[in-house]
Amino acid sequence: MNRPVLPTSAAELRVDTSEFFERAQQRLRFEVPAALTDPTLLPTSGDADTDQMWEMIAAEFPLRPAAVLVPVVARAEPTVLLTLRAPHLNSHAGQIAFPGGKIDASDASPLAAALREAEEEIGLDRGFVEPIGYLNLYATSFGFRILPALARVAPGFELALNSSEVDDAFEVPLSFLMNPANHQLHSKEFRGAMRSYYAMPFAERYIWGATAGILRGLYERIYLP
Repeated sequence: MNRPVLPTSAAELRVDTSEFFERAQQRLRFEVPAALTDPTLLPTSGDADTDQMWEMIAAEFPLRPAAVLVPVVARAEPTVLLTLRAPHLNSHAGQIAFPGGKIDASDASPLAAALREAEEEIGLDRGFVEPIGYLNLYATSFGFRILPALARVAPGFELALNSSEVDDAFEVPLSFLMNPANHQLHSKEFRGAMRSYYAMPFAERYIWGATAGILRGLYERIYLP
């Protein structure tokens, strides 16, 4: 797991919209990693504690492939569109997340699943969405293997939230999320051992766990050599 490297403060860092998407198009592809559907392969995070946790989870849970959309809204000051999951859901209830979910057999690809879920959860019209490529595979303590799909979203969309799945949808400045000064490393005990995880608190929003981990992965793919 890489540590923050840029010596900038949240107030100093600005993200140029054109440069961000240019970098993303150069660095990302739509190549589906074999570990998404092969139970004998495991995603790796680069952090030994996290990888050990994923290994334990993989031995207990059936393979559960999933996909999420990482929607970057191409405003003058770009933002990331996030959701607040409903409190009654079986997994990650009440947490901040990307639109997405399990990959169905009818989905032509992980990207198709992410786009479908974004339409079903928040009513995001795919006519506003320009997919760019996949980020690194991410595993969760609930046994999901998540393939994030980065997309450019044109402003002007209107959302219609599915209240059975989502309590809220909101945007966070990309400059905040891509500033490593805001990438806090927290830790907690997991089965007798301490494990670290990223958190990116923003105002009253506590962004952490898989969502923060995927955002950290986005930063690493776009801004690190």
